[in-house]
Amino acid sequence: MQSLNPLLAAIAAYLIGSLSFAVIVSRLMGLKDPRTFGSRNPGATNVLRSGSKAAAIVTLLLDALKGLLPVLAVKWFGKPYGLADGTVAMVGLAAFLGHLWPVYFRFQGGKGVATFIGVVFGIDPVLGLATGATWLIIAFFFRYSSLASLVAAAFAPAFYLLGDRVQWYADTRVAVALFVMAMLLAYRHRENIARLLQGKELRLGAKKA
Repeated sequence: MQSLNPLLAAIAAYLIGSLSFAVIVSRLMGLKDPRTFGSRNPGATNVLRSGSKAAAIVTLLLDALKGLLPVLAVKWFGKPYGLADGTVAMVGLAAFLGHLWPVYFRFQGGKGVATFIGVVFGIDPVLGLATGATWLIIAFFFRYSSLASLVAAAFAPAFYLLGDRVQWYADTRVAVALFVMAMLLAYRHRENIARLLQGKELRLGAKKA
């Protein structure tokens, strides 16, 4: 039975990741569906374009938690059930995939930035702080959420491997999962990348009809 536990943990993480909080929070707060305006992406940045900072903050936190909690659950409680570092990589990636392709929302999900950050914090708080700080620095100076997300995601695997020399032990499976998530995040931002190159990308706080 223990051999099935990593797979069951990954399925549970995917189902948790499939909760599209941008849509859920918007509905509960009486806001427009984020899939119908702005970038049409069900994420915190687009919820912010609805004019509700509170809804955007709640969405951001919940999307991050659905990446954080599965990873922490495996780290804190998984050992007696045969869930090791490889399972940490699996559940983190599964929660991220759930956000991108949520089973509850016809597999039409967001771009995974907050969930990615949540997974990274679950792997190690220092790694999370380094990745989050990278996002904040790029966003502050350039005012593009998409650019900040791409740069932070690209640096996360490098930070993780660098951390092996500084604080924590780097597991190859976790490094690979981080790299795969960074690549998928870049893929989901392909339209943003095109707009960035054309100088047409929306800046933080901007509204689009």
